[in-house]
Amino acid sequence: MSDKLALPVKILVPCGSLGAGVREDEVEYGLSRGAHAIATDAGSTDSGAAYLAMGKSKNSRGAVKRDLMILMKAHARTGIPVIIGTAGQAGGDLNVDWTRDILLEIVAELGITPKIALLYSEQSPQAIKAFNADGRIRPLPPLGPLEDDTVDACAHIVALMGVEPYIKALEQGADVILGGRSTDPAVLASFPIWKGAGWGASWHAGKVGECGAQCTEKRDSSGVLLSVGQDGFEVEPLAKDNYCARDGVSAHMLYENTDPYILTEPGGQLDVTAVTYEELEDGRTVRVTGAVWRPGPYTMKLEGAGGGKFQTIMLVGIQDPDVLRDVSGFHDRFLDALYLRARQTLPPEEQDDFHISIRMYGWNAVDGMPVPEGTPPPRELGVLFIATARTQELANAIAHACNPYFFHFPAVMDKELPSYGFAFSPADVPRGEVYEFKLNHVVAVSDPLELVRLQWVNL
Repeated sequence: MSDKLALPVKILVPCGSLGAGVREDEVEYGLSRGAHAIATDAGSTDSGAAYLAMGKSKNSRGAVKRDLMILMKAHARTGIPVIIGTAGQAGGDLNVDWTRDILLEIVAELGITPKIALLYSEQSPQAIKAFNADGRIRPLPPLGPLEDDTVDACAHIVALMGVEPYIKALEQGADVILGGRSTDPAVLASFPIWKGAGWGASWHAGKVGECGAQCTEKRDSSGVLLSVGQDGFEVEPLAKDNYCARDGVSAHMLYENTDPYILTEPGGQLDVTAVTYEELEDGRTVRVTGAVWRPGPYTMKLEGAGGGKFQTIMLVGIQDPDVLRDVSGFHDRFLDALYLRARQTLPPEEQDDFHISIRMYGWNAVDGMPVPEGTPPPRELGVLFIATARTQELANAIAHACNPYFFHFPAVMDKELPSYGFAFSPADVPRGEVYEFKLNHVVAVSDPLELVRLQWVNL
């Protein structure tokens, strides 16, 4: 175990996700307040499956390098560690290596030689199948038992790390940690736990601070400072004109969590049932006390993503009053006509191996549910056409066949053909492969490090 610090342990959380915009003045404020470590995640599943399946980052290389440069300059001046989790957006091996290369570029430019630890948590299909055969994997709702075919359909599979791999790297002297897929709170909780802060306080601080300034009242700033003790923590914004309030801090337990009192993490549960939130006299800081960490069986959530079919899209805007008077009826007639048109042009072997959808933005495109009776007509509609097929060429061919109908299909057949407002020319946009998450399971482990590979970078 590390040499314990005099509590509280202060964690500078510079942003909600690396590449989203670290602010130098906020980092300087956190350092002036005696920060012991800098910690942030660099991604999540929020933006969908493509980033894990493709091994790419949503944030640009330039944005990530800019943020990481600020953090590494702070490390160079102070010597405090920099801890990054879910590197490269999705935390797969490719994502971690992409971030590593940016980091190596930065340390070369700064002329420094920090001790860099890499934590990989990507799993091979063979390993996942073996765990499944041993009965170590169980599904989370709404999925059922895991099948080998599902595993094979994943391009990449990661296991979400808890605090222990980060603590292991810190124990071995890491100055910088680039972690693969991790739970967001674990990245922030690891250093305080390592330095002797309470497990409940550390996990709760990690949960509140995981999105940076999203727990504050002025969310256009970037980061927060967490001061973690044995029984609780304090959270304050890094921006001097910002402040925290009880409601904003307490509400963050509901972020990506269905239970406002219980948060399940690797190795246990965080219980905040008896927590109190107190606004301090400085008008900026909230003190939080009473969280309890309840150890339990050690499980790690599995995320697996892969590709499938391909899509081509088209977009029109409609202000035709005949359409707007009966949007739902128009949708149904429109969709039938598009399917008929596509089938008239496709070879027999392709007749049943495609899908068309049209989404009426401004009416019910988001949920697809029937609109309540009496809903007034919209001023205009945005209509999105999506053709999904087994190849990009086939999806393109369906869009090309449907093009005339999509832009001119009338709501009233005995009137002149309308011309809807198309957004692009050419109108069809090949979207590429469709990616989706295919796993929603947990795997039981006997050792928190069993599914994690710790590697060191030689500078």
